[in-house]
Amino acid sequence: MLVLVAAHLFAALVLPVATRRHTRIAFAVAALPPAAALCWALAHTIPALAGRPPEESVVWSGPLALEFAFRLDALALTMTLLVSGVGALVLLYSGRYFEPGGGDAARSAPLLLAFAGVMLGLVWSDDLLAIYVFWELTTICSFLLVGQSGVSRSSRRASLQALLVTALGGLVMLLGFIVLGEAGGTYRVSELAQQPPTGAPVAVATGLILVGVFTKSAQLPFHNWLPAAMVAPTPISTYLHAASMVKAGVFLLARLTPVLGGVGFLPATTAVFGIATMLVGGWRALREHDLKLLLAYGTVSQLGFLTVLAGAATPLGALSVAAMLLAHGLFKATLFLVVGTVDHQTGTRDLRELSGVAGRLPLVTTVAVVAALSMAGLPPTVGFVAKEAAFEAFLGGQGGFLVGIGLVLGSVLTVAYSVRLLWGGFAGKPGVPTSTASAAPIGLWLPAAVTACGGLVLGIAYPVTDALAAAYAEQTFGHPAEYHLALWHGLTPPLWFSALTLLGGLTLFLLNDRVLGIRELLPTHLPDAQRGYERVMGGLERLAVGVTGRVQVGSLPTYLAIILLTVLLVPGTVMAFRDTPVEQLRGWDRVLQVPLALVILIAAAGVVRATRRMTAVLLVGVIGYGIGGMFVVGGGPDLALAQFLVETLTLVAFVLVLRRLPARFTETRSSPGVQLPKVLLSVAGGVFVAFSALVFSSARNAPSPVSQEYLRRAEEEASATNVVNAIIVDFRAFDTVGEISVLAVAATGVASLVLTARSARRRRRRPVERGSAQAASGGGVVGGSDPEVAE
Repeated sequence: MLVLVAAHLFAALVLPVATRRHTRIAFAVAALPPAAALCWALAHTIPALAGRPPEESVVWSGPLALEFAFRLDALALTMTLLVSGVGALVLLYSGRYFEPGGGDAARSAPLLLAFAGVMLGLVWSDDLLAIYVFWELTTICSFLLVGQSGVSRSSRRASLQALLVTALGGLVMLLGFIVLGEAGGTYRVSELAQQPPTGAPVAVATGLILVGVFTKSAQLPFHNWLPAAMVAPTPISTYLHAASMVKAGVFLLARLTPVLGGVGFLPATTAVFGIATMLVGGWRALREHDLKLLLAYGTVSQLGFLTVLAGAATPLGALSVAAMLLAHGLFKATLFLVVGTVDHQTGTRDLRELSGVAGRLPLVTTVAVVAALSMAGLPPTVGFVAKEAAFEAFLGGQGGFLVGIGLVLGSVLTVAYSVRLLWGGFAGKPGVPTSTASAAPIGLWLPAAVTACGGLVLGIAYPVTDALAAAYAEQTFGHPAEYHLALWHGLTPPLWFSALTLLGGLTLFLLNDRVLGIRELLPTHLPDAQRGYERVMGGLERLAVGVTGRVQVGSLPTYLAIILLTVLLVPGTVMAFRDTPVEQLRGWDRVLQVPLALVILIAAAGVVRATRRMTAVLLVGVIGYGIGGMFVVGGGPDLALAQFLVETLTLVAFVLVLRRLPARFTETRSSPGVQLPKVLLSVAGGVFVAFSALVFSSARNAPSPVSQEYLRRAEEEASATNVVNAIIVDFRAFDTVGEISVLAVAATGVASLVLTARSARRRRRRPVERGSAQAASGGGVVGGSDPEVAE
């Protein structure tokens, strides 16, 4: 499994070479790693569904217990079908969509492949920290893919908005992972699922993780980054914002259901935010004229639907979310690809300008109809069987019934914008000229046809879909759901609700213009997510400018004061409330330490009060030599020798520099009102450093594993009985080489400056000398010393 993930990333590194020569071949090559991952996953379908998932782990830091642990269970298999299956098709589609040799193709091919690799690592990971690593890597890939070359201002803003929202949510989620892992005593998800932790830490972790889930899966109020990201090319929107990345939050919530299912507020929170997102996204989809934006808000709406199902924490909810994940990935990827084909062939995505496209692109229209039927939840598609299961999951109690009503209202909107998509993109409209479009090449409609047929086949062959979804429900809760996916359950309430959503959606579509007219009667100052994001960012920018203007004032004492205050307030506060071994401290170990300490303190006080530069430098040297004396008394002559050498060289360097500076310090002394805070801050900083050194040096009661290894290997591998010398001379050889390199670079810089200064002085002297010589020769002529003039 690690090899497959690494193959994606390695191929992405070498792919730019191929994209420069032949774009279509490059995208075809890029489709091979996802196809290989899909074949591998399908080959392990039986053990994954039977509760014997393939597992693999690679430890990359044993002492810290950090590892890449992978596991292919039923949920990971479901997501692999989307990540690798749809990914391979999108890459093949991109070969025909992008212009050969264009810059977009050269950037998108390796980035799409890298994204497929990190997304695969995310869905296979069984370790919370590894999940976070891949989570943020998908964010970085999305930022680069949406931004493209960065030439367009809209692409820069959209990519930055997506990066800020999802990355900040990911950081909050990381804190939740740490709280959850520490509460459970392990970061392995499978181990946490077997023995879920309880108590307040788990509730806190759940709230933090939900922030990451909501930001990644575009839930209200973080939803607006997804429509803004539609500035990216259509293949990128298809893969990232329909089939895979936006489902990462829903996937994580479904993955952690056995761990967090016992938290009481989880179902209610996901239901409230999910239904609100579903309604807002569906309402906005009815207003959009750009087919791609219509699908984007439809995706937001469907992600709200998925969030409700994933947070239900019931076997039937797990069954329905697995089926809906598969259905949504297939029909939404199909529709994005279809819209990209229509735009590619007609030159527009505006449904007000499109007319009669069905007659021009019949195959593309057929594919769109099949996918739209699945999105609207009509038989015999997989969208229908998944929606039936979702309705069944929320018809039990009173709370479930209310949630079910919310899902029905959201589904009515889904049917309405599904019909609007087909009518606006493909129907003939009176008064609108028929769109001109050439026949779409097979590379543009075949990948969409495959995903559309997949949604149709999985609906007709519902036992296959049921086996996959039921396996996830059973692995999550330990027992199967009582409900099974099917096209016909009889005249049940979910069927009546489905009929109600169909009639309501068609009615809403027919009355869409009148319904949208109501919006004109609403107040204009209603909350808007995009306006809220812009205000928050504007406030942060103003705050940053204000803080920078007051902090970055060009004063070194101010900078030092800020650093000291930060240290005192953050780690200093923690240190103040720690139990420290102060009672174990001794005044001194040897009597000679007392006079040496007095010399050091007196010299330090003298440096502060010195007015002559040379005096201050000499007193600093006294401090250094006093510390070297401490090393001698403490039994470290080698350290003392190094200290004496360094101090001597430093003094020589200071003296050489001071020759060019004034003898006295030129700055004026501060007023007492300014000096007192400086003194207090300096004393507090010194006390904190001394106190921290005492605490840290006494924190270890036994040798660490690294120290024990040094002791064991010193004599055998370094032929040394003094371990400290062995570390400095042998084990730190590379560090010493690095230090020598730094000194060599510094010496080169100093020598260059000296030579440059000498050259400048010589150039200044030459005109003076040349002018003096000319004056001397001119004086000889005027004086009549020339023999020709005398003659």
